[in-house]
Amino acid sequence: MIGRSVGCWQQEDLQLASGGSLPLATLAYVTLGRLNSTRSNVILMTHGYSSSHHYIEPDSKAAEGSWSALVGPNRAFDTDRFFIVSCNALGSCYGSTGPASIDPDTGNAWGERFPEVRLEDTVRLQRALLASWGVDRLYAVAGPSMGGFQALQWAVQYPDIVERIVVAVSGLRYDDDRAGREALAARVRALPAASDGRLEAGPKMSFLVEWRVETLRRYGVSEYLRDRGLAGEQCERVLREMARGWAADFEPWSLVALRDATAGWDATERLSAIRARVLVALSNTDLFFPAASLPAVLQVLKQHGVDAVGCEIRSRYGHCASGLDWQLWEAPLRHFIG
Repeated sequence: MIGRSVGCWQQEDLQLASGGSLPLATLAYVTLGRLNSTRSNVILMTHGYSSSHHYIEPDSKAAEGSWSALVGPNRAFDTDRFFIVSCNALGSCYGSTGPASIDPDTGNAWGERFPEVRLEDTVRLQRALLASWGVDRLYAVAGPSMGGFQALQWAVQYPDIVERIVVAVSGLRYDDDRAGREALAARVRALPAASDGRLEAGPKMSFLVEWRVETLRRYGVSEYLRDRGLAGEQCERVLREMARGWAADFEPWSLVALRDATAGWDATERLSAIRARVLVALSNTDLFFPAASLPAVLQVLKQHGVDAVGCEIRSRYGHCASGLDWQLWEAPLRHFIG
């Protein structure tokens, strides 16, 4: 049986890299497997932009590109061997402190006033959680998309702690699309809100469903559904059902907070600090981090003395390929994890 637990780690007065602070920072997490006696078998899993820490488990509404098939007994991330810890990022809305959380100074939801958090703040809070368990070494950090950014952030922020990282459908930097961020914030700002700062349910739901349908199409989910015999209106209906399931639990201002957290994120100037071994896995049909860039990514890493290997996921499922077509890269992932 897989040992499973869920919980929240809290830290008062978290000073943020942006110069702001959070009076109380909460980090939600789920664990699978068991911590060994030497506390040396920990793998930290980090999730993508609009996903949640439950992406490592089946039937998560927040992760159509779920990694659940890669996590479990005798799988690549073997819960019989490893203690898997998956954390929800700051700024999200699945138990960690984010825009939907209550500002203790006002008694209302933070909303647009939520302080600017960055990936290094989330990583620092993850480090505090692990330290509270006596964990001072990570066997691996792994994640897709924004989760890949977090893995790299771990490798440059705490280079002496991390042994290996897995960076999937992700990159070494994320260019700041300021116009896109401002347009997203404007769309959310236009939604009607109640006096306590919470967005009205109906308009919020409509906005999130439309946003999610657009995202699923860009991520390659339409191709996945068509390969399973769905077409036309039927495919569109299933996309909307998926979007509604996700939208029921999400917070529009979290889209803005998490976008801000990654804006201009860049690990390239600190790559020489990395001591971990690195696996980079990219999809040939990903619109965001295409596999065509893999040789250049590996070259940059190796120029900085990083022990890096690459894996191309030849899939029709774009940005979701690492989960929806997990079997296409399971073998090199198993080899890398060891």
